Amino acid sequence: MTQSQQPSANAPAPRTPADYQAQLDEKRARLTGLFAGFTLPVLEVHSSPAEYYRMRAEFRIWHEGDDLFHCMYAPATKEIIKIDHFPTASRLINQLMPLLLEGLRPHPVLRRKLFQIDYLSTQSGQIIVSLLYHRKLEAEWQQAAEALQADLRAKGFELQLIGRAHKQKICLGDDFVIEQLNVAGRQLTYKQVENSFTQPNAAINEQMLAWALDVTKGSEGDLLELYCGNGNFSIALAQNFRKVLATEIAKPSVDSAQFNIAANGVDNLIILRMSAEEFTMAMRGEREFNRLKGVDLKSYQCNTIFVDPPRAGLDDATVKLVQEYDNILYISCNPETLQANMTVLGETHEIARFALFDQFPWTHHMEAGVYLRRKAD
Repeated sequence: MTQSQQPSANAPAPRTPADYQAQLDEKRARLTGLFAGFTLPVLEVHSSPAEYYRMRAEFRIWHEGDDLFHCMYAPATKEIIKIDHFPTASRLINQLMPLLLEGLRPHPVLRRKLFQIDYLSTQSGQIIVSLLYHRKLEAEWQQAAEALQADLRAKGFELQLIGRAHKQKICLGDDFVIEQLNVAGRQLTYKQVENSFTQPNAAINEQMLAWALDVTKGSEGDLLELYCGNGNFSIALAQNFRKVLATEIAKPSVDSAQFNIAANGVDNLIILRMSAEEFTMAMRGEREFNRLKGVDLKSYQCNTIFVDPPRAGLDDATVKLVQEYDNILYISCNPETLQANMTVLGETHEIARFALFDQFPWTHHMEAGVYLRRKAD
């Protein structure tokens, strides 16, 4: 961003309930068309709140003399757009944004070379703000930041403030928030760590978890989940299975998952810190791992597998692994790669349930879920 550029004021056109329904109907038609080559059950469509639905937000910072603003780049033109109000983000983020800038403006030590602000909010009222800088943060910065955090807390915000610079992270408290989700009449507790993946749309996350519970109701045997993150799905699904075995490679996510298991009183779920490839070798007896000491893999009867891959979908080897299970629960943030995976999975399994989750309203993106059962011989 250069000083020759000038941000334009943001003035989004008003959106109506009819506008939201129109974009949702377009997604419904597109998803149905994408899977036209398969025998499909009725598509279950889960709508999002049209405003204030995103629990995370990232803004670049525009400086004008001693003043500063939140801003974003327009995707097509790269125009810098000043953001005073952002109805995509949660109400909590919108409430904090102007007060945070008000607290930053009088303090050059807090403004200098600040280039980005990240927000992570919750439905429970807790929020983390990360201030990102192009300079080293000194003791003077920490003193001013602690005063800012205290002032915002006095205004009623349950806030954790974090400063970040190259190879530097200063936490003025915790680097996580505790979220509360209401899923099928039950309240679930989740630790969410700053700068780690969390589901962006809490309302849709609650609906996805409730749907996953519904489609696996009455399941027999055990559940295997690959790359479980902080245990978002496995903790909710544990009540439907005898035992749950989940894998995750990232240590911060494993630590969060262990916290969440204890917080929710789940006693039939074990998290293994290992990759899907390593787990496959262990299950097949091809290799022994010290991390599995005390875990009797032969005691598990996993006939259901859950996968929630990145946008690239499952690679060929993992698709073959997943095919070995009788029941497959697949949540996808990219239905095009889900459809590509289904060309192989469809050889052995049929789609029993099919869902659209409007995780990203007003965008081209959508989330899809399928529950697959092995075809009868």
